Amino acid sequence: MSPARVPAPPPPARTARQLRETAGTSRRRKADADINPLRQGLRLDRVPDPCAFVLFGATGDLAHRKVIPAIYQLWRTNLLPAEFSLVAVARRPYSDETFAAEIRASLGKYSRVQPIDNAAWAELAKRITYQQLDFDDDGGFDRLAERLDALDEERGTAGNRLFYLATQPSQVTEIVRQIGRVGLDHEIRNAGWRRVVIEKPFGRDYESARHLNHEVNKVFHESQVYRIDHYLGKETVRNLMVFRFGNGIFEPVWNRSYVDHVQITVAESIGVESRGSFYEETGASRDILQNHLLQLVTLVAMEPPSSFNADALRDQKLQVLRAITPPNAERIRHDIVRGQYGPGWVQGEEAEGYRQEPEVDPESETETYVAGRFTIDDWRWSGVPFYLRAGKRLPKRATEIAVQFKEVPLPLFRESSGDPAPNVLAMRIQPDEGIMLRFAAKVPGLGLDVRTVNMDFDYGTSFAVDSPDAYETLILDGLLGDASLFTRADEVEAAWSVVTPMIEGWAAMPAPHFPNYAAGAWGPDAADELMARDGRRWRRI
Repeated sequence: MSPARVPAPPPPARTARQLRETAGTSRRRKADADINPLRQGLRLDRVPDPCAFVLFGATGDLAHRKVIPAIYQLWRTNLLPAEFSLVAVARRPYSDETFAAEIRASLGKYSRVQPIDNAAWAELAKRITYQQLDFDDDGGFDRLAERLDALDEERGTAGNRLFYLATQPSQVTEIVRQIGRVGLDHEIRNAGWRRVVIEKPFGRDYESARHLNHEVNKVFHESQVYRIDHYLGKETVRNLMVFRFGNGIFEPVWNRSYVDHVQITVAESIGVESRGSFYEETGASRDILQNHLLQLVTLVAMEPPSSFNADALRDQKLQVLRAITPPNAERIRHDIVRGQYGPGWVQGEEAEGYRQEPEVDPESETETYVAGRFTIDDWRWSGVPFYLRAGKRLPKRATEIAVQFKEVPLPLFRESSGDPAPNVLAMRIQPDEGIMLRFAAKVPGLGLDVRTVNMDFDYGTSFAVDSPDAYETLILDGLLGDASLFTRADEVEAAWSVVTPMIEGWAAMPAPHFPNYAAGAWGPDAADELMARDGRRWRRI
């Protein structure tokens, strides 16, 4: 890595116009809180520092569908500073104006709030600049560094830069190396902060994840690295920590003495869409199990942290991952199920099989479904199975965490006409965010008829607040320097240490006869048999 570049001079004093914009933003935030009491308590008292948001892969699908719509929503709701610049970086030739026009069209498709606020968009568009470069082009990165220095002077971004890598995983190492080569990673006193956000998948297995961590940490300190998993930004996932540690009634029963088992489901009704080549390299185990599912497990199973800061939270999550027993060959055969969807019907529409999807090998052995039984060997959860499943082309889109409690020790009401089921606490993460508690109650009348009833909490009807998209939450946290909802290097490696033995074990075994479930089914029969062997069954979602 070359010596540090001479830091940019401190930004000039803000102009009268900039001061008026900042004052106007503060007034709008205060007025918004005064008008809508439900916004009281939100993070309106702290806005990110002036900064440049450098978006690599700005012409890609992820940038257009998720990242830039999230930035627009943050700008529209006055959660970004007036001294904000979006520097779009990609290989295609665009001018600032043509790129902004393309983004405006994408917002019309993908923004969660329609119609687009033209006044807000006009102000954001003034802060968008486009930089064409190839990621292996030294000269291109030199020009990018010069452009960022110029923005510090022109727009008062104060040397603060967040680099967002919305690119193919194979390009991450080269981009990070180039950032380090031109010294854009250096945090020099009074010269601004530097952070990098890296999208999943972070590696393909344990060794590749370790190598990638090593390459990234050669340039950035770990405190500067934000590995993003958008599931952790979802409202119900964040509320899970509040639910567990903000209420005194649940923690006493949140252990092996009262919990029979836990089920976590990540179901998607869509297929691989236009990502056939990507999915051929990942499969459900790398795409969902290693990150989304295991992160949800950590939030359910973690011990209470000593404080609500990033490292305290991530230390406890790491302990859970390290306590999960990696599957050996015998357990892979009996406790792990993989599947691949064939032709079928999903929500009344005919769906082709995975092997018929574009860019997919007609004889592919890639799994589109994975289910398994996992155990956590610690004092709280020893002996409690965690059943995880994820798949594509299932009957509906749904993500749910279900904690099933043990049956009562003495069934006093077994002679009643009803048959109450064990208590279940289910947390719906998408699409209808909420929490449901199932318990037994007597049916009104002269007899003793006991039935199971549900107490249901729904975010949409309980709060008159527009829930932010996960990317809005995570991008704002990255700009604020809050790493609580981002994964740390040791977390990533610990998760891979659970999943890699499965992938290696499958490679040494003959593949199942694929396809083994029809599109529109809840997965292969072997997944139901996995539960049946333990005298349990999957929850109907």
